[in-house]
Amino acid sequence: MAQERQDTSGRAILTVLGSDRAGIVAAVTAVLARHDANILDISQTILQGVFTMTMLVDLGAVDVDFDTLQGELAALQGELGVQITFQREEVFRFMYRL
Repeated sequence: MAQERQDTSGRAILTVLGSDRAGIVAAVTAVLARHDANILDISQTILQGVFTMTMLVDLGAVDVDFDTLQGELAALQGELGVQITFQREEVFRFMYRL
């Protein structure tokens, strides 16, 4: 368990994009809460029926490894019919550096 927590320490960026429907926020946050991930910041909006959400998530206390959590979110995107991207913050920052 301690090794798993060490592997997932840090923060991640989670984005959701797709057609708006009831329950998207609830489903995504339920997965995170089930594994003790803490949402540090969240922004969501609906633009002409298109749902977008971005979260900054603290992974310091999660009870599974990063790949497991990422896999659960990937499965959820199929259930919800949305695109979910979940990546470590340092990867996100490297990809989008100025």
